[in-house]
Amino acid sequence: MNTIFNKIVLVLAVLFLSTCKDDYLEVQPKFQILGTDLTTLAGLEGLLIGAYSLLDGQGNINSPATSAGNWILGSVCGTEAHVGSYYGDLYNNILKPIEIFKENTSNDAIQEKWSAMYDGIQRCNDILRFMLLTKGLNPQDIDQLSGEARFLRAFYHFEAKKIWNRIPFVDEQVVYTNKSYFVSNDKDSWALIENDLNYAISHLKITSFQDAPGRANRITAMAYLAKAYIFQSKWDKAKPLLDAIISNGYFHLASKFNDNFTVANKNGVETIFSTQSSVNDGSLGYNGNAGDIFFYPWGGPGGCCGFFQPSQYLVNHFKTNQATGLPDLDQFNGMDVTNDQGIESSQPFKPFAGTLDPRIDWTVGRRGIPYLDWGVFPGKDWIRDQNFGGPYISLKGIISQAESANFTDKQAWSVGFNAKVINLFRYSDLLLLAAECEIEIGDLNKAREYVNQIRRRAANPDGFVKKDDGTPAANYFIKEYSETWADKAFARKAVRYERMLELGMEGHRFFDLVRWGIADQEINAYLDKEKTLRTYLKDAFFKKGCNEYFPLPQLEIDLSKNTLGKSELTQNPCY
Repeated sequence: MNTIFNKIVLVLAVLFLSTCKDDYLEVQPKFQILGTDLTTLAGLEGLLIGAYSLLDGQGNINSPATSAGNWILGSVCGTEAHVGSYYGDLYNNILKPIEIFKENTSNDAIQEKWSAMYDGIQRCNDILRFMLLTKGLNPQDIDQLSGEARFLRAFYHFEAKKIWNRIPFVDEQVVYTNKSYFVSNDKDSWALIENDLNYAISHLKITSFQDAPGRANRITAMAYLAKAYIFQSKWDKAKPLLDAIISNGYFHLASKFNDNFTVANKNGVETIFSTQSSVNDGSLGYNGNAGDIFFYPWGGPGGCCGFFQPSQYLVNHFKTNQATGLPDLDQFNGMDVTNDQGIESSQPFKPFAGTLDPRIDWTVGRRGIPYLDWGVFPGKDWIRDQNFGGPYISLKGIISQAESANFTDKQAWSVGFNAKVINLFRYSDLLLLAAECEIEIGDLNKAREYVNQIRRRAANPDGFVKKDDGTPAANYFIKEYSETWADKAFARKAVRYERMLELGMEGHRFFDLVRWGIADQEINAYLDKEKTLRTYLKDAFFKKGCNEYFPLPQLEIDLSKNTLGKSELTQNPCY
């Protein structure tokens, strides 16, 4: 869909719309995108693609903080990674306070994320507004356009809800230039998000994902509604939706874990929803995964910028028992997977010899292991500041050397501007959510089978990272849970652990910890050890009742003052 309009044109178009919001409900001027009247079906489709184009977070603001992968708020704050790069990096002055849970209400990254989410919401509302001005639409067009617009509006509000909790729900009735229209955040927004998703379910068709890649349909909306219910512990409402999606075979696990992170397999059988991307289209790479270019190793592929470095805590999760092939759910962090901290690339190093879950080397760049097809990762020479960020580098968001030949924007300064997509919702994620439902109100051993499906895929030797001679790059050993699950506490622990193995570095972990109510326990346990490895974490501490949600940007509070001079937005506790 991103071959129809490129994002630069759409940004200009929507900026134009934003200047006219006080007029177009009363008069009908000719709004256009490159000569296309917006009050036509083609114009509305253009606006819809503009709403989709902000899924990657890169719109009016191009910033790694707004990346759809939520690498800072979801993974860095969720124990999986460090900000990375080097201590004196100017951008790190913004990101480090977030990592140690001492960000303030004027933090630029928090403001940028808010702006990206509400820009997306505004674009969805523009579609619904212009539909009222458009004549000659048939019922099928109305259902499709309004269904997709309201799904996307629910998606953006859902993302904001996870981050700030107390958010204003902004619909198409809100006109920002009229201060009587300001929306407060004093009411919970879950019901309104659910309402939009239910609308999408009832108005969208079940269409082929391959025929319309990147477009939401009825099943996408069902999956997100189930996820919204799970975030509220509404297990009885989520389970029927998940059961229907799984039993009807709309999605499947890809045969190999890494198939989810290549350009060739984007929009594949496991993709429930993802961003879309393109390169060499005149956008200088910004239609690609521009929000992830900061992940590339400083001295290796891409040449910039060394951010988003995996934590030792994440790496230690991938150890397996050499007899059972299962993880050590309780003592995994007692002994570290061997790393090359403080060792020059010119000096010898022997990688960890113990047994590991094979997903580790598709998730984390480790010294002595092939880094995709870019060669064996040499360690310190590819890291901007090993003492600051640690010995590991990001991997899931990196493009392979083979794919970079065709899927990198030739006008961009880094191979980081490429056609990879960001997986927003994968089928393995849905299976693990279904496992949680089974644990709470269903069958513990059905939950075990869902987990085993994912572990079975991970155990496929065709999907192991290999050396040049075709042998496994490390001592990979993983098995399924063979014994019956009879204890809920154990089952919860196993499923929660599996989410980190399967979804690590994909921006989910912090939000998982918060919805489980264990964020303070896990994050502070992580910090107790990790701060001995990364000294800048010495003052880091997660305060229960405060740090589950991030501060509303002060600028937004100031801008939301009503005619009486009182802000309609209430700040989160402790800020």
